[in-house]
Amino acid sequence: MEVIPAAQEYGLGVIPWSPLHMGLLGGALRKEREGTGSRTTKGGRSAMGLADPVVRARVQAYEDLLAKHELEPGEVALAWLLSRPGVTGPIVGPRTPEHLESALRAVELELSEELLGALDEIFPGPGPSPEAFAW
Repeated sequence: MEVIPAAQEYGLGVIPWSPLHMGLLGGALRKEREGTGSRTTKGGRSAMGLADPVVRARVQAYEDLLAKHELEPGEVALAWLLSRPGVTGPIVGPRTPEHLESALRAVELELSEELLGALDEIFPGPGPSPEAFAW
């Protein structure tokens, strides 16, 4: 909450790590249903995240929203991140050529204001800083 505003104040860019949250935002529930998940979706960090009912409900709402718009979750997550002020570019870790191609498609993806608003409703964040983390 405080790093990005500080970076912006000093004219620095931010390069976020793990933009898909270890696969959680890359279609983890769909892959779970299809049985096509990787180690991270089957028993790693994204599986641990999905064990939390609140997280699982939000990820389900996210995937449902994107399915309605016929968009790929991983591409939207990266495109959303690229649309954020102060973010220079995410660190992606593609394991396959398909993952790399998907990440590259995200660069060209433009998210509508309607979709951005719906994403903010699903993942509201803590609020504006510094108020959100003030005691």
